[in-house]
Amino acid sequence: MVNYVWLFMMVFGILVAGFQGNIEVVTKAALDGAQVAVKTSLSLIAIITFWLGIMKLAEAAGLVRALAKLVRPITAFLFPSVPKDHPAMGAIVMNLSANILGLGNAATPMGLIAMQELQKLNPKKDTASDAMCTFLAINTGCITLIPTTIIGIRVLYGSQNPTEIVGTTVFATCCGMLVAILADRLLRSLYRNRW
Repeated sequence: MVNYVWLFMMVFGILVAGFQGNIEVVTKAALDGAQVAVKTSLSLIAIITFWLGIMKLAEAAGLVRALAKLVRPITAFLFPSVPKDHPAMGAIVMNLSANILGLGNAATPMGLIAMQELQKLNPKKDTASDAMCTFLAINTGCITLIPTTIIGIRVLYGSQNPTEIVGTTVFATCCGMLVAILADRLLRSLYRNRW
């Protein structure tokens, strides 16, 4: 649906520019947008690489294992059907760690691995398991303590105080995560009671 909205906006903008005789504005905007996208992408590569390096150092230093032990009671509560030493649990913890650090790009591979491992535990291969639905909800609405990508973009565009968004980001993502967990539990109980 969103694709149709974007398509409509682009076609409408081109038509308006054509009717006003300013079709060159569309070409200039497309080229300027591409230039900004490339500049932003290249700048973000440095930021993402830095934080991925920090994650690797944390993993080598045992901090990821310590984090896994710290969140094990929470993950055991949220994923009761997943054995505590199963590879899915490690991938889930790594995914959540990357999301907490604001590294969505680094979280994606771990999220895919977690889903593959959860699928191995799934008795109904054509239906998402409870653990898969819970993981998807948490991954989508995960709390972010350090929004590194957003801070990097703010630095790139000359923000006077690029970290001023940290407090509101933590609050907003905390609310999002709580709503995701509550919605997951509520919808699951409604579904089970209905059938």
